[in-house]
Amino acid sequence: MKYLKLAFTISLVVFFSGCAHVISNDYDHYLMNNEGGYKLQYTNLVAEYVLTPNTVNHNYEFRAATAGYAHLWIVNFGKMLEQTLESKDVQSAFNKLSKANGNSSPGVLAIKFNLLDYKFEGFEARVRLQITASKDSSILFDQTYYETGISQGGKLFLAGTFGMKNAIQQSTKSAIDRILSRSLNDMASIIIK
Repeated sequence: MKYLKLAFTISLVVFFSGCAHVISNDYDHYLMNNEGGYKLQYTNLVAEYVLTPNTVNHNYEFRAATAGYAHLWIVNFGKMLEQTLESKDVQSAFNKLSKANGNSSPGVLAIKFNLLDYKFEGFEARVRLQITASKDSSILFDQTYYETGISQGGKLFLAGTFGMKNAIQQSTKSAIDRILSRSLNDMASIIIK
């Protein structure tokens, strides 16, 4: 009976103890390790980007039974989007892309990213992102995109907690890549004529 109580207590401690995992902390390393995995169309655009305050301050927290319910997973989408925009894969799709410092430079295309919704449900990232392009205060392009990332059910089933961080990063990256690909194609057809 004594061993049964001890085993039960240990089981409770293991089940209810966990950690907080901030997904964006090493996302730049994830991007470098997966460089070249998704090819964006080259646009020859010179642009500056800005992230809206709600995108920068975004914080999505969730727990997942498949990875141990005690673990808290924290996604800062704005940080992940900025790291993606600064990555070699995205930079190579532009003649020049840089972060805007305050107001955009005259004559330069300003691309604004406004996160409308982010969730990680059903083993995949779900992203709704508004992208607006303007030049000298004239809006040239304004479109909202919704994408789901690659489903990570198999990885979570097989690797549990150990695969969760990578699963969130991979699914979020694939959703961002798809949105960027679609938006660059759309912008190219409207802006570059």
